[in-house]
Amino acid sequence: MIIKPTPLQGAFIIEPEPICDNRGFFNRVFCQHELQNILQGEIIAQISHSATRQKGSLRGMHFQHPPKAEIKIVKCLRGSLFDVMVDLRRDSPTFLHWYSEILTAENMKMLYIPKGFAHGFQTLEDNSEILYLTTEFYCPEQEGIVRYNDPIINISWPLEVTNISEKDQNSTLLTLDFTGISL
Repeated sequence: MIIKPTPLQGAFIIEPEPICDNRGFFNRVFCQHELQNILQGEIIAQISHSATRQKGSLRGMHFQHPPKAEIKIVKCLRGSLFDVMVDLRRDSPTFLHWYSEILTAENMKMLYIPKGFAHGFQTLEDNSEILYLTTEFYCPEQEGIVRYNDPIINISWPLEVTNISEKDQNSTLLTLDFTGISL
């Protein structure tokens, strides 16, 4: 696996190195040994799979508050996604900055999203699927949401939003006095 830093401190792109032949390919999605430096002793606690039917649909921007803050590793299994992470860490030099990467089944890229980041995506194709590896179990009492169109963050989504959950659509906006998450 090739691990490349993103402009956001502590966040990475993970590029598998597939072995290809006339049958297709083989590559690792996860390797504790190869990812141990960026996982910092954390272990994967949960793996989830999400399918989204309609192009332009948006899911996010979700995170979990401490003590249930989680690292996420995300990978597109089918279709394509405009995948976004936002640094919410109070003391980070990239606080409130966002970064996006196009994840597709073909490019096989994965994003490593540290604790204290919000995450979301917009589907660029119908019937897109994403795999989430997380270091913490989902805890609804600790869930946080940053609204996808929050003007303080100002994410440039590539498509008109065609479908979004009521919870994501109606989440509160950040205020100018938002001081971030302390980990």
